[in-house]
Order: sequence, then structure tokens, then C-alpha cells
Amino acid sequence: MRHTLPIAPQFYVTAPQPCPYLDDRMERKLFTALQGDQAQRLNDALSKQGFRRSQNVLYRPSCADCSACLSARIRVADFVPSRTHRRIMKKAAVLRRNATSPWATEEQFALFRRYLDARHADGGMADMDVFEFAAMIEETPIKSRVIEYTRPPEGNGRRILTAVCLTDVFDDGLSMVYSFYDPDLTEMSLGTFAILDHIDIAREAGLPFVYLGYWVPGSRKMGYKAGFNALEIYKHGVWQPIGDPNAHKAELHPLSVDPIAEQVARISLPEARIRAE
Repeated sequence: MRHTLPIAPQFYVTAPQPCPYLDDRMERKLFTALQGDQAQRLNDALSKQGFRRSQNVLYRPSCADCSACLSARIRVADFVPSRTHRRIMKKAAVLRRNATSPWATEEQFALFRRYLDARHADGGMADMDVFEFAAMIEETPIKSRVIEYTRPPEGNGRRILTAVCLTDVFDDGLSMVYSFYDPDLTEMSLGTFAILDHIDIAREAGLPFVYLGYWVPGSRKMGYKAGFNALEIYKHGVWQPIGDPNAHKAELHPLSVDPIAEQVARISLPEARIRAE
């Protein structure tokens, strides 16, 4: 017979550190290990509750000063590209998509370093070396893909790697874990293009959502996500349309934060099936 038991991971909290999105704020994360034969099911379940994956860890912000980091996803069936989006897709028509297993390459790392040096030279990943980069790409206990985009060479030769996205595959969508691209091709809006293309991939695969990570009211770095229609945010334990982005400023207030014990108690875990002989 079968007995059904919940998967019961241990949750931990990181020490506070400077917030990468909002000035004069401190960041703290609630996290748990992602490992074992139930990793995919745990990842699917917690991702629907605002968690994100980093290698073999699942985390979501649990800050003492605010609850501004709101997980965001696009409803694929309801998304309608804007005029700007159609213009971006037209410019990107020269790009070719190639989905591969999560293996790191020297070409990827070279593009990654150029991207960081140009866009995030003072960020938390600025000192990442090739071994740490390989770990970011390859250390995944779930179904992941590397989506590469290449453009034609200027003369004869092989196509040029232009953009890369590490993508997780959920039971209900695609999660864009991390993207980087050629920083010199600003006119192509490659970050926005990658999201638009993932919407197409999800639609082709019959998956209802594309997960974008966190949207943060008041953060310029994250403001572009609100420009996608059919966007939902995970707030107060439910997914809801984002509506007016300015309506979420209350999440910047310390009183918006629930105690960590209450946060953990409300997490819904998947069930593990154990066969009894």
C-alpha cells in the first residue's frame, strides 16, 4: 500500500546584507535546500509561492524592513505584445534560438563577463570567476535548459553568441533564472527580447506562465517588468494582476512584514509517496 507524507524541508534565514534594489535597505532571505528525488516537485510547489532557485537552493526575500520584492509572472494566453514589443521582435529576427542542456562554455563566460563589467560592475556577482559561473549554470537538481541566441557573423565564420538565458522548466511554466547579453547591442533591447521569446516558447509548449523573478516597486532596475501586460504578482499569499504599479508602495513599510514563523507556517508543501511493503 502507499502512505502519503508531506515533504518537510528545513527553512533557514540569512543574515541581513545591503539590498541590491532599494537604497538604505537591508535584505534577508528565507531559504531551503533543493535536493533529492523530490527536488522537482518541491521546486514546482514553492515557485508557485514566490520562491526562486539559485543552484541547489530555493529562496524568497524575508526582510525586516519591507516586503517589496514581489514574485512576478506573465499569463501567456492573455499576453498581447505592444507596438514596442513588436518592433523589438522585428529587430531580433536575425537571431537564432538554440536550447541546450545546462552546460557552461568559455564563450558563455566571456559574454557573461562583458555583460557584468558593462551593466553590473558593482553588483554581487561582479567577482564571479569561471568556476562559480559553471556552478551557476550546471548545478541544478531540476529540469533546466540554457537558451542561447546567436546572430550572423559580420563576414565568414560561425554565428556570434549574443544572449543567454538559464531557464527552469516547471509543471506550469518557464522560469527565467538568469539572463545576460551583449551590452553593446542596446538598440536590440535583448533583455526584453528574451522575455518575449520565452513567452513564445511557453505558448508552443502549452505552458501557462513565464516567471520573471521579482518585481520591486520603487526600484528602477525592476521597473521594466511592469511594462508587460498580463503580469501577475504574488502578494498576500495569492497571485493577482499587478494593476496600477503605484498601488503597491505600502509594501515598502516595515508593518507589511509578517513574522518569519508565520511565513513558514503558511508554506504549502507537496506530498511524497512512500511505498510500504
